[in-house]
Amino acid sequence: MHYRRRVVWLAGDGVDGLSHEFDECRFDVSIGQNVWYLRAENPEDKRNWIEVLQSYKTDYPETVSLRRHGSTISLQSNTLSTASGSSLKRVSRGLREKMHEIETYRDILYGQIETLQRYFDVLHQKNEDNTPLDLGDGLRPIDFKGEAITFRETTAGVITTLQHCLDIISQKEESFKKKLDREVDRRKKAEEQYRICKEELSKNRNSTIPGPDLEEGPHSTIPEDEFFDAVETGLDKIEEDRQLRVRLKFQSQQSQISTTSSVIINQETDDGNQQSEDFGTGAQARTHKLWPEIDKICTEQLYQARQGVGDSGNGWQLFADEGEMKMYRREEEVDGMVIDPLKSCHVVKGVTAREMCHYFFDPAYRNDWETTLEDVQIVDNVAPDTLVFLQTYKRIWPASQRDALFWSHMRKITDNLDHGAHDVWVVCNHSNQNEEYPPANQGKCVRIYLTVILVCQTYLTPGKDSKTATRDDLTCKITYCSTVNPGGWAPATVLRAIYKKEYPKFLKRFTGYVLDQCKNKPIMY
Repeated sequence: MHYRRRVVWLAGDGVDGLSHEFDECRFDVSIGQNVWYLRAENPEDKRNWIEVLQSYKTDYPETVSLRRHGSTISLQSNTLSTASGSSLKRVSRGLREKMHEIETYRDILYGQIETLQRYFDVLHQKNEDNTPLDLGDGLRPIDFKGEAITFRETTAGVITTLQHCLDIISQKEESFKKKLDREVDRRKKAEEQYRICKEELSKNRNSTIPGPDLEEGPHSTIPEDEFFDAVETGLDKIEEDRQLRVRLKFQSQQSQISTTSSVIINQETDDGNQQSEDFGTGAQARTHKLWPEIDKICTEQLYQARQGVGDSGNGWQLFADEGEMKMYRREEEVDGMVIDPLKSCHVVKGVTAREMCHYFFDPAYRNDWETTLEDVQIVDNVAPDTLVFLQTYKRIWPASQRDALFWSHMRKITDNLDHGAHDVWVVCNHSNQNEEYPPANQGKCVRIYLTVILVCQTYLTPGKDSKTATRDDLTCKITYCSTVNPGGWAPATVLRAIYKKEYPKFLKRFTGYVLDQCKNKPIMY
């Protein structure tokens, strides 16, 4: 029948090298809106069919064109189902296939329009005797009704395929919209989790940070160099915060300079309990149960502080030498924990021994120069010159948080003064055992055990006394000794590296603080 000249081969071109993606025997034939999905018994049989179809293309070049269907066209439906569009890749492939179909319909329509146009042109030349129409080029007369029906079906196929394209585009747009909505939801959740984690990290920066394998402990997975870097970074951050507080405090004082001097002088000349005549003698503390231990430890530590650090085989090693300040240590460990004794010698001009010990002992000033403190609590007010403290230190990750419970005693030494010394004051701190005060944050905080003594001696310019001397006539010789067991666990190399860096900074910071506090105030002996 004459419709065969409109047979269009759409897929499975083994002759031209365009084989089916999965089945080498598969080929499809489309006529109008109808598509036949055919399969030969073998590849050779398929090639024979292809050659026959190709011959129709050769016979009717004006109306026949070749197109290749994609392999995803369903055997049950010529449309792309909603289920098959779950993958964007498949949706894109389906859309390309529909575009190929539209191109095929376009070629068919061009041929039909040309044929119909030629038919109408010949009508004007029809003979009066109703001779058969001669369309030229040896073409047979056409069935106009058949052509009209085919034209109608072809245009309907175009419209249907366009609708399929719109459906695919809508489906793709809907898929993108759903993906966008999911991404927006995920982003909101991620931002909320980030905010919560940031708040928790800020809240727990100096207390607890989750992750036992990344915290202090004998089984910690952090290498020693990373452990040191983390602690060093934490200490640097604390020092930056301290410097900021100092600057803000200085600016505040400068803004109130007209009233500050009189207030400070009044405060320092009053000095509360430290103005009593028996302050520094231990007279009021002698009745306390801790006194025997306090008196014994102070005497022993003063004796040790007065011993030299020369080459007498006592094991002292010089590790810091900065002008008047020299620092020594002995390497000692107890149960694998570094407790290196430390001894520092320093000379400061412009302050007295009493002033230096006053700022070291009085808890009102401690937060200004001891930067690692988080909280200072007086748990027992034994006497004006003797107090029991519970100090909690800031958490410096990955080290655990630490605290210390100790008594502190300030004493004036009146016997065995060094030659030329005007007076000698000491402050001695020693850890105290008290079951009523377990480590803070029980289970998370490590208790530090310490013994510290600060020995200060005042020297006056020859010919001057306490009444005639100015601050230019004052020289304070300082000896600082400490033995600290940090408790818990930390690499020995890390502890020694931190001590070597932080102890000189601590002594310079403390003496500098005392100089700043005393320079515009009356001398206190």
